[in-house]
Amino acid sequence: MPLTDMPLDELVGYRPECRAPEDFDAFWSRTLAEARRYGQVAKAEPVTDRYLLRTVEADDVRFPGWQGEPVAAWLIRPRGAEGPLPVVVTYIGYSGGRGLPTDHLLWSAAGYAQLVVDTRGQGHDTPDRGEGDGTQWAGGFMTRGIDSPQHYYYRRLMTDCVRAVDAVAELPGLDPERVIVTGASQGGGLSLAVAGLAPDRVAAVLPDVPFLCHYRRAVESTGDGPYPEIAAYLRWHSRHRVTDAFATLAYFDGVHFAQRATAPALFSVGLMDPVCPPSTVYAAFNHYAGQDRSMTVWPFADHGGGCGSNPPVQLAWLHERGLAPEQ
Repeated sequence: MPLTDMPLDELVGYRPECRAPEDFDAFWSRTLAEARRYGQVAKAEPVTDRYLLRTVEADDVRFPGWQGEPVAAWLIRPRGAEGPLPVVVTYIGYSGGRGLPTDHLLWSAAGYAQLVVDTRGQGHDTPDRGEGDGTQWAGGFMTRGIDSPQHYYYRRLMTDCVRAVDAVAELPGLDPERVIVTGASQGGGLSLAVAGLAPDRVAAVLPDVPFLCHYRRAVESTGDGPYPEIAAYLRWHSRHRVTDAFATLAYFDGVHFAQRATAPALFSVGLMDPVCPPSTVYAAFNHYAGQDRSMTVWPFADHGGGCGSNPPVQLAWLHERGLAPEQ
C-alpha cells in the first residue's frame, strides 16, 4: 500500500480540535452506573483438559456486561503460577470474537494472566440483543442504532469492556492493581475507551492501530474496512441524518476517551494503513491526557501494524514500567 495520509512530520504534530459533547461524562457515568447495578458476579469454569493444554490453565468465563447480560471470555494463566498476576485484558478486532483459548497463548508464555473478551454480536458466544429501537444499518455494526447515543451498538460493547475490568477482582489469581488493557484495530479503540472510562482501574494501555478514533476524518478519508459502512449509510440518508449521526459518534470517539485517560500508554501505527488512517491514530495519541505515552511507528506497515514484531516491543515497555510478572 502507498502512503495515503500525512507525512510523518505532520502526523507528529496533528492535534485537531475535538470537543466532546457537553454531557459526555454524565452520559457515560449514568451508563456504567446502570450496568453496575446488576448483581451477577463473574464465573469461571476450568477447561484446561478439554484443550489438552499442559503449560497453562484455561477457564471459560462469563461476567455481567450491558444490563447484566452475560459476556463470554477466556481466562488463561501460566500453570502453577503463584498469583496474583498482572492481567492483560484483550479486546478483539472488528467482526471477530474470542475464538479458542489456543489462539491466545503469548501473554501466558510471558508469565501474565490474560482475559480475552468476546465481542457481543461479532463473536459466537455473546449475542447482541440490541435496544429494540428499529434503526436499520448498512451491512455491519457501525451504524446499528446510530440515530441515538442511547441506542448505538458501541454503547453496549464499550460497557461490556469496562465491566470486564470490573470482573478482574472476582476472578482467581489476578491482581486488580495491575490491569493492562490492549487490542488491535477495534480492540485498540476499545482499550482506549476503557482507559478513559475507568482510569482508576487501568495500570497501562496498549492500543495497536486503533479503530474508532476521529470518526469524521476516518469516514471522509478511507475506503477500506468498516468506516465505509457509515459512508454508505449516509449516502442514502445524507439530507437529514449526517449531523445526527456524527453527534452520536462523538460519544464513542477514541479521541474523547484519550482526553480522559491517564495510564501509561504505548500506541502503534502503520503509516500505510488503509483502514485506520494514521492521522486518526495520531489524533487520539496527541490528545492523550497521560504524560507517559509512546508511539511505535511501523513506516511500511498496513493495518497489520508491526505484526509479530510488536509483542516484544510491548513486553519490554511493560518491563520498564514495573508491570512484568515476578520471576
